Amino acid sequence: MKTLEMTQATGELASYASQVRLEPVVVTDHGKPVMALLPIENADLETVSLSTDPRFIALIERSRALYKPGTGIRLEEIKRKYGIKSKSKPARRSRKAR
Repeated sequence: MKTLEMTQATGELASYASQVRLEPVVVTDHGKPVMALLPIENADLETVSLSTDPRFIALIERSRALYKPGTGIRLEEIKRKYGIKSKSKPARRSRKAR
């Protein structure tokens, strides 16, 4: 991981983006980390936005605190209640022996 003092971070953003592909870059202010530049893999803009939104994170934390194992509703029950049919898998054709 590369560290870069904020006063030294004078390059263009595009140059840092190419560095991030190789390793994360941590920007520091007087040696204290203030931000990290990381590559985003397997995520879309919505996922990134939500994962950094303090309100969304608080909502997830509240939900986790309220959840008690064994108290949820099984997926089969939800499907039955709302009349949702399970998708059937296409039948596999057997190969004829030659």
